[in-house]
Amino acid sequence: MSKDFYEAVRDRRTIYGIDKEKIVPEDRIIKVVQGAVKNAPSAFNSQSARVVVLFGKNHDKLWDITEAELKKIVPAENFSKTAEKIDSFRRGYGSVLFFEDQDVVSELQKKFPTYKDKFPIWSQQGSGILQFIIWTSLEIEGLGVSLQHYNPLIDKEVRKTYKIPDNWELIAQLPFGKPISGAGEKEIMPLEDRIKIFK
Repeated sequence: MSKDFYEAVRDRRTIYGIDKEKIVPEDRIIKVVQGAVKNAPSAFNSQSARVVVLFGKNHDKLWDITEAELKKIVPAENFSKTAEKIDSFRRGYGSVLFFEDQDVVSELQKKFPTYKDKFPIWSQQGSGILQFIIWTSLEIEGLGVSLQHYNPLIDKEVRKTYKIPDNWELIAQLPFGKPISGAGEKEIMPLEDRIKIFK
């Protein structure tokens, strides 16, 4: 599948309806992720991003963990909608987990104290760029993708289950699979309210 950059940016949307049919080989997904991690920009070239890719039972386990943790805080009478949403992610065949290495951030804060308060912000910005690259790349490959944020609720169990180092902070989760439904309608605010141009 081939798209130019502008088409890819336009077509990258949240897709909740996904299933486990493997329309893109796992090796291809791994190469896409590797390329994104290698080439994504980061402040001071810190390269603080860390990524975990889950397939098969490991992917399912992530959403089992998420459902179990949510059961602890969501009232039983309201849980059916929550369970339905989590199951929609579980129905995919993979997930990408985004982390930021806090040891890298701390080291930069020590090395450049003038910017100490900025490094955590720049770390999050770098993660956002990487998330966008991987999300858009998987869309180009024909996959349905959405970005989720169940951290810090699931952090402890994710760390234990996948043997994640303590210095890796979980930022976001990206389930993906064969799209079986399209994106919903998206309301776009007037651009003149969002962009100022001076010539």
